[in-house]
Amino acid sequence: VQLQASGGGLVQAGDSLTLSCVGSGFTFRDYNQLWFRQAPGKERESVAIINWDTSARDYSDSVQGRFTISKTNAINTVWLQMDNLKPEDAGVYYCAATGKASRAIEDMHYWGRGTQVTVSS
Repeated sequence: VQLQASGGGLVQAGDSLTLSCVGSGFTFRDYNQLWFRQAPGKERESVAIINWDTSARDYSDSVQGRFTISKTNAINTVWLQMDNLKPEDAGVYYCAATGKASRAIEDMHYWGRGTQVTVSS
């Protein structure tokens, strides 16, 4: 089982960035996919979730209106489009998959290794 995240980098405030995550080794289409992030010294937090059949999405208040999660089950890929990035968006971004209707860290079944996003002011 693997979730491979990519697309992180160094951007300026106000820029956009798209992260992608490809899953393998499990039935990707049967799982809800999430993006989490962890800033230095802070707890890991969920920022976006899309359910298994893409019929529903939800976002944390801090990214609502700026981030968009999407996925294509046919290619086992979930994306996170991040617009109008702010310095407080910086951190390591992780993709995750769960078979539960949950955003709790302990309910995630699979994790990717993370990709670093740095936002300069």
